[in-house]
Amino acid sequence: MQKWKKTCALLLSMSLIFTMLAGCGSSSDKPAAEAGQGNVENLNKEGYPIVKESITLTMMGQDVGIQNWKDMDFFKKMEEKTGVKFEFQNAPLDSFDTKRNLVFASGEYPDVFFSGQLKTADEVNYGAQGALIPLEGLLEQYAPNLTKILNDHPDIRKSITTPDGHIYSLPNIDLDAGWYRGPLWYNGKFLKKLGIEKVPSTIDELYTYLKRVKEEDPNGNGKQDEVPLASVKLNDIRMWLLGSWGIYNEVIYADKANKVHYTPMEEGYKGYLTFLNKLWNEDLLDKETFSQTDEQKKAKGKNNQIGLFSDYHAYFTLGGEPSMTDPMYAPVKSEMSEPVAAKHPGLITGAFAITNKNKNPEATIRWIDYLYSVEGSELLSFGPEGILWEYVNKDDHTKKWLPVPGGGDREEYRAKLTPDYGTIVPKLASEEVGRGFQGDFEKWLKKETDEKIIPIAKVPFPSVYLSEADQQQVSSMRSDLDKYVEQMEAKFVTGQESLANWDKYVETLKKMGADKIVEIYQKAYDQWNTAK
Repeated sequence: MQKWKKTCALLLSMSLIFTMLAGCGSSSDKPAAEAGQGNVENLNKEGYPIVKESITLTMMGQDVGIQNWKDMDFFKKMEEKTGVKFEFQNAPLDSFDTKRNLVFASGEYPDVFFSGQLKTADEVNYGAQGALIPLEGLLEQYAPNLTKILNDHPDIRKSITTPDGHIYSLPNIDLDAGWYRGPLWYNGKFLKKLGIEKVPSTIDELYTYLKRVKEEDPNGNGKQDEVPLASVKLNDIRMWLLGSWGIYNEVIYADKANKVHYTPMEEGYKGYLTFLNKLWNEDLLDKETFSQTDEQKKAKGKNNQIGLFSDYHAYFTLGGEPSMTDPMYAPVKSEMSEPVAAKHPGLITGAFAITNKNKNPEATIRWIDYLYSVEGSELLSFGPEGILWEYVNKDDHTKKWLPVPGGGDREEYRAKLTPDYGTIVPKLASEEVGRGFQGDFEKWLKKETDEKIIPIAKVPFPSVYLSEADQQQVSSMRSDLDKYVEQMEAKFVTGQESLANWDKYVETLKKMGADKIVEIYQKAYDQWNTAK
């Protein structure tokens, strides 16, 4: 269960970044009514099976190499329930994008794309060309589960609607999403040894804690070998620390006044650099930050040397079993700002699309809509009832785990049942879907998140569509800017470059196009924000 959660969190965090930076092409005036003119005579508009006589469609998706999709119990159960059978045209994870691009270029499309995130550029370009059909008309008529979600959460609808007003792909939706990425954690043994009963709430209290970790031998081995703050190239801690200076994201974010910012030239970013430079100079930030691997950082954790660190769960770094004694870090207040935090949008676009080769789009939409119900998401997430799980109370969807057949690893067995493993699939995730699987540790995690992160959290930036010209311009400028910012961040933190040269640095960013990036994203954000 924990490995599955970790995989999903990483995929969600990476996908948000990719979605932000993806572009789109020209618009199309093609009416949505062009979609939805398939074999309706064979369709049951309600109930199951979906079709009066069985149909076979083709599906392309990402294969993680554990089980052939044709042998998965998920697809067998769905065929039994719906009357819709699939033939699969899969490709391995590491070559899927290449194969999908070749399929688009050839014109020999499958009936549906399932999993393997479509880029927003693909959605609009191939939607405008007619290769992908618009779905909004089909959704209104044949997808009550997803339509209700979109009506209840209008930001999701806006984030999957292209500038030409069409929906060309369906998303992965997590209504219970919280963390943007793995949190920071305090070493509970250190807190106890130092007599600290309440985690820091200000930047000065955080500094004092790190100072005490260095000087007071909290691991009790008689050596000054503690690492107060551990990191790998700052990528794992940057976002959480930036929150102390009112910044929600590392690159682009919109504040509560809907103003877009480019983080590396904000005054708050300078405050963050100043603090880290202070920690570096006093040996409170790991001196191997810019050279070590994540495995090397974890080795220090398992040796009980680290005071504050990032990971999906604290025990992944410190070792041992899940523990409720290592508190989650809450962003702390600085002299410049009240703390803020980044909230995951709970949305990954491009998980499902229907092509113009599909002669049964109505039946296909009914098939996929089941996965946006609680029952359908349970089936896709955990496999059929009775293998790895069963209901304790079907009315409220409380469930419990069953022993893994034949023993062995639960996640590896689950990967044989369903394609929802290591890739993004179209479905609903919510508290109800996972109800009953949460033990004391999971409940504690939720409580920590609800108390420390959610009250100050905001989605940094929504999924937006850029024009083709804007996307090309942003990609060109970001290529050079990202490298420059990364180099200068390390230099400012380590003192190779003095922060007295901040104004010169900002001027360089502007000359490289930082202001233009803000302008482009502000336009896209305003369009998203005012969309109906």
